Amino acid sequence: MPTALSDSTIAIVKATAPALAAHGLAITQRMYERMFRNAAIRALFNQSHHGAAGSQPKALAAAILAYAQNIDRLEVLASAVERIAQKHVGLNILAEHYPHVAEALLGAIQDVLGDAATPEILAAWGEAYWFLAEILINRERQIYDAQAAAPGGWNGWRDFRIEQRARESDVITSFVLRPADGGGVLQHRPGQHLTFRLDIPGHGPLKRNYSISSAPDEHRYRISVKREPGGIASNWLHDKAEPGTVLSVAAPAGDFALGDAPERPVVLLSGGVGLTPMVSMLEAIAARHPRLRAQFVHGALDGATHAMGARIREIAAGSGGAISAHVFYERPRAEDRRGRDHDEAGLIDLDWLRRHTPLAEADYYLCGPKPFMRSFVRGLAEGGVPTERIRYEFFGPADELLAA
Repeated sequence: MPTALSDSTIAIVKATAPALAAHGLAITQRMYERMFRNAAIRALFNQSHHGAAGSQPKALAAAILAYAQNIDRLEVLASAVERIAQKHVGLNILAEHYPHVAEALLGAIQDVLGDAATPEILAAWGEAYWFLAEILINRERQIYDAQAAAPGGWNGWRDFRIEQRARESDVITSFVLRPADGGGVLQHRPGQHLTFRLDIPGHGPLKRNYSISSAPDEHRYRISVKREPGGIASNWLHDKAEPGTVLSVAAPAGDFALGDAPERPVVLLSGGVGLTPMVSMLEAIAARHPRLRAQFVHGALDGATHAMGARIREIAAGSGGAISAHVFYERPRAEDRRGRDHDEAGLIDLDWLRRHTPLAEADYYLCGPKPFMRSFVRGLAEGGVPTERIRYEFFGPADELLAA
């Protein structure tokens, strides 16, 4: 494998950027169509991102375009590469799977561009693909090795048994998981997620990611799952997954995580079920960084959908003033009391954040629905918060958010 791309490859790939901007989605849709002819490869992916909305093909099209536009300065893509590697590890993508992607991608380029896809263009994109693939393969190997070597760590799928379940709101239920083998677990970084392989009758194996909603410990994990309308996995978990149910789980992964030694104030900003990784972070801050100034800012529809409110208030009350919690209800019910259940009516907005949070010094962690994320990732940056202090988790392929 060359240590650098050839000048001719860089020139050709950059020259194809306009064609990718025009035809990128068609190429990635065709790529997945070709790749998913292989049932074993298809089973590796979370098919909920490949439905009618096509979020994964859109995200990949944006990522390929970014690669073409920045191929002569790949350092700007470092964070995107780390995010992709973490996602791949969660799905148990291995080096042996990369040739299938290469064949499908180059075939799709030829199918969509036709005669414009000259042998020189295909050769350049083949070299560019394998250059990036080797970077990802090496990084993923490092992550797999670290997972296997850590106390309680593992690679691949491990059986966990549901120990407890708790109804957190009308739409969110928590599940506490312990290894079926009785061993310990790898301590996750607060904010990371678990990937599940769910064997649901009538649907075959499904892959889903759920954020861990508890502080790190050596014995168990907790996930908190929203029942999504029409959601095969979430509805099965809510309706069928009782204590004793065994689930196949991959080790914690994800680049969205609280720093090991946070030095600046932290603002945890969430909407809806996006609070789950924030609860993990908040519990970890209370246990490990008791002097750290932290604000938990959350938006819910109303008291019926608001989850874990009592737990958050308990953490804030016991922090000696270091932690504060601010809850917004978009449409409070008659029985929802301001000052007891929530603090503000309406939606969180950037003006409130300017007045009540330290934009000039804090690290902002964000998680929530697409409109929420699009608004605040962009709004905080435009409000003067440096991009390196805006960290986020996104429901679905994150590159879709970046493209937006």
